[in-house]
Amino acid sequence: MLWDRWELRASWRKRLRLEELLEATSPQTELMLDLKGPRRRLAEGVLKTIGPYLGERRFTVCARWWRLLEPFAGTPVRRIYSVGSARQLRELLRRFENGRLEGVSIHERLADRGTVAALGEIADVIMAWPVNEPERAHALLRLGVAGLITDRAAAMSRALALGPTT
Repeated sequence: MLWDRWELRASWRKRLRLEELLEATSPQTELMLDLKGPRRRLAEGVLKTIGPYLGERRFTVCARWWRLLEPFAGTPVRRIYSVGSARQLRELLRRFENGRLEGVSIHERLADRGTVAALGEIADVIMAWPVNEPERAHALLRLGVAGLITDRAAAMSRALALGPTT
């Protein structure tokens, strides 16, 4: 059995491979690939797989292990530094205080007015995850978060289309 944090799955069931996803999606569809785990060879394998598509479609990669973003430097792939803890947030703000990042993805529990403002000083785009409640989504958008990552896409899409509840 495989454990995917959310559910148990039979290990013998077919899993979608990146090559299959690339073939099944339109070139107009930007894919955001969230790299899990610390192994650099994962990033290198992803770059090798998407390499032939780099001229025809957009890709974003995201990782909490920031060194996994290094192989994508110098490519048209947008790199998103993911932050899941207060310690990681402090390290990101310290490390990049005089630099510029293409983006940051932050756990929603860490996103407040001051944090989003500080991230806005160093990042082109700020995303938050997991955002599963419409009220929290609206609050984050008001703070300046540009992207919401959710486990409930259809429900959140409907709620956001209706506008904020007061």
